[in-house]
Amino acid sequence: MSSVSSSHTNRLIDETSPYLLQHAHNPVDWFPWCVEALEKARREDKPILLSIGYSACHWCHVMEHESFEDEEVAGVMNALYVCIKVDREERPDLDRIYQLAHQMLVQRPGGWPLNMFLAPDDHTPFFGGTYFPRTTRYGMPAFTDILQRVASYYREHRDQIGAQNAAVRDAFRRIEPDVTEPGLLVGPEPLAAARRELEEHFDPRDGGWGGAPKFPHPTSIERCLRHWAVNAGAMDRGALDMARHTLQAMACGGIYDQIGGGFCRYSVDEHWMIPHFEKMLYDNAQLLTLYSDAAIATGDTLFWRVATETAEWIMREMQSVEGGYYSTIDADSQGHEGKFYVWTKEALQAILNDDEYRVIALHFGLDREANFENEFWHLHVCKTGAEISSTLGIQEDRVNTLIESARHRIFAAREQRVRPGRDEKILTAWNGLTIKAMAHAGRFLGRSDFIDSAQRALDFVRAHQWKDGRLLAVSKDGRGRLNAYLDDYAFLIDGTLELAQARWRDGDLAFALELSETLLDHYEDKRQGAFFFTADDHESLIHRPKPASDDATPSGNGIAALALLRLGHILGETHFLEAAENAIRALYPKIARYPSGHNALLAAVEEYLYPTQTIVLRGSEDVLKPWVERCQRRYAPRRIVLAIPDTAEGLPGALASRIARGSVTAYVCTGHTCSEPVTELASLEPLLAGSEIQAGA
Repeated sequence: MSSVSSSHTNRLIDETSPYLLQHAHNPVDWFPWCVEALEKARREDKPILLSIGYSACHWCHVMEHESFEDEEVAGVMNALYVCIKVDREERPDLDRIYQLAHQMLVQRPGGWPLNMFLAPDDHTPFFGGTYFPRTTRYGMPAFTDILQRVASYYREHRDQIGAQNAAVRDAFRRIEPDVTEPGLLVGPEPLAAARRELEEHFDPRDGGWGGAPKFPHPTSIERCLRHWAVNAGAMDRGALDMARHTLQAMACGGIYDQIGGGFCRYSVDEHWMIPHFEKMLYDNAQLLTLYSDAAIATGDTLFWRVATETAEWIMREMQSVEGGYYSTIDADSQGHEGKFYVWTKEALQAILNDDEYRVIALHFGLDREANFENEFWHLHVCKTGAEISSTLGIQEDRVNTLIESARHRIFAAREQRVRPGRDEKILTAWNGLTIKAMAHAGRFLGRSDFIDSAQRALDFVRAHQWKDGRLLAVSKDGRGRLNAYLDDYAFLIDGTLELAQARWRDGDLAFALELSETLLDHYEDKRQGAFFFTADDHESLIHRPKPASDDATPSGNGIAALALLRLGHILGETHFLEAAENAIRALYPKIARYPSGHNALLAAVEEYLYPTQTIVLRGSEDVLKPWVERCQRRYAPRRIVLAIPDTAEGLPGALASRIARGSVTAYVCTGHTCSEPVTELASLEPLLAGSEIQAGA
């Protein structure tokens, strides 16, 4: 196999995506997705080879090294196809469409790298797959054989391809929701059904859902916590137990970085022991929010510690100097997956003193067989401090002190290693998730620096990815580009609303309002309800999806509906409430068919049926603090608290009439029903008690 030559430079050299730039010196004549490439394919009647991946994808790297850097393979690709390379994190619209098409064509889920063969006239896929090896192995034919067979089939069977493509396009049309039935009633039945489905598929031994590879499924954990809360805690302990068991198992497993904090993408085994080592911003954002909630809901110090360490990891390793959050950390370093994270016993013995090593050996299972490639240890918790105390006859406090000092020494030593690559593009949607998470953790864990971090990220997005009243999806090296998607708006609105609860700043809520109006103007389906993934002025693609189910990130429609419900109640803006209701009603048939696959939308259904409690506190900043502390002391997922200083100006909507009538005045509403303004903290207590859960209940 030939190695790549620096003499090769293709059209990807002008891109900003680190993933595309990784391929800029391949001998493949790569194009980005652009008019030039699509027109070339149509003009020359060549099928398009569309290859989609991302920078932290291990098998994407493997296929590049095996095939895309190889002169012979590249020659076949260039001769037979117009080759287009896409970063799925920059173009989730294309990835969403062609992943779904892959599933239609081969009747199994896709993944990355995704390699799809498209007709040049209308870009409909007629064949596809994921990773293809350079030579015949793994029960798969060689990539060059695939390339030649597909090109030959395209030339010789145009009629059959045309018929299949028509069927694919028809299938895309059929998957969109039907027109909402007149009189359709939204009820609580899907909430109960989701609870049953989650229990049915739950892993009672290791926590989580499904077998290997095992993913965290944050929206499923959130649904369990919310179901427990809406059912008054003790009435449904099982829902809490599923969430708590899963969070504890992940926190002690190898999917969590026991030394540096933060979570990897998934576990290759069902026990959470060995991860696929890439770290994604969106996973950590969602899990940070959950661990913060679980810390308040249960009082478990493990959840408190993991939330704190994850937030600190985000600030330390994922936040740019300018404020925006980076996208991913690679799985590989020095060409080997996981090399940055794994250890030999000898390396750890050289770092630690005898007392530390004796405790750490039991804590992380160094007294057991190597768990990574038969010679290394990837650290996960095998024994707790209490268990080690009993085994060694040492006071538990002393054990915990030794564990912490050992972790600090191991971290310092690991910092000297060659680090995995980092994708430093700033994605608006993932920043929205992380702004929410950092603000949420900051206010519930009492960390003002976390809130500072969220504010810096929001300010970065507004400066670099908000242009002429529209969002851009991504920026890199100060260059914002690509029209934003539904998730960009929905997640950023949600994040901005959470930040307004963590710390009031004049203008933040007004920005959320502006984002919401743009969302309604350009993404809402005015006829049938709900929101398209792309704007009304986005380039025309073979499908314009209206996503309902959760994926690695929550459904944009679910987050949009929930955020609009909340903003509608806060501001008294009925058109937001109507848009949220229309989205829920339009997607309700999908929710009802598979409730636990639509957990983000179920949160919106829940707050539609059981409206949010909104609390607006007005007064001077120095006297608001005890009121705020009381309002967020316990787990209350359907509560919004805005502490607005009496010096605030330009308040939007109904907030303008919420004025201080003493040192502090609380305005408490549930849905459209409001209590009398409260001016004594003791009088607020009974209004709070009915909508929150005591820790440990």
